[in-house]
Amino acid sequence: MKLSPKMKKALNDQITLEASASNNYLAMASWCEVTGYQGAANYFYAQSDEERTHMLKFVHFLNELGATATIPAIKAPVCSYKSLEGLIKTALKSEQTVTVAIHKMVEIAQKEKDHSTYAFLEWFVNEQVQEETKFETILQKFDLLGRDKLGINEIDKYLASEATVESDPAA
Repeated sequence: MKLSPKMKKALNDQITLEASASNNYLAMASWCEVTGYQGAANYFYAQSDEERTHMLKFVHFLNELGATATIPAIKAPVCSYKSLEGLIKTALKSEQTVTVAIHKMVEIAQKEKDHSTYAFLEWFVNEQVQEETKFETILQKFDLLGRDKLGINEIDKYLASEATVESDPAA
């Protein structure tokens, strides 16, 4: 199967987005760790690994089609945040950017009648619904539990439990 140049570019651009997301989450995890949010640190270390896995799915897909994936250089991520809530808002915006990119690729696949790529992208469409929902749920916790030290501590505990669930393949 031959990919159109437009689809090949979009898929390679997605590799860059996923690599950047992985790096951003790694920086977020590091900030959380040094700031004392161990639960959030564990959560974002797991998120970083997940984004790298997504990137590899795109790399393998392109390579299996003989289109050769382009491994990008990526810019350094932000390494400091004013608050845990601000960090979560940044993560949600990142996921929303990825969702838009996935949807654009789906539109290209539909327009070009590229059924193989369309089928490949379906998993990512569903994944992005889950990703955005996760971060929206975490942001709701700030309204429910508060933004004082006790509320933030509870949110950190929640993130620790979510990190455990995500890293357990049986869950």
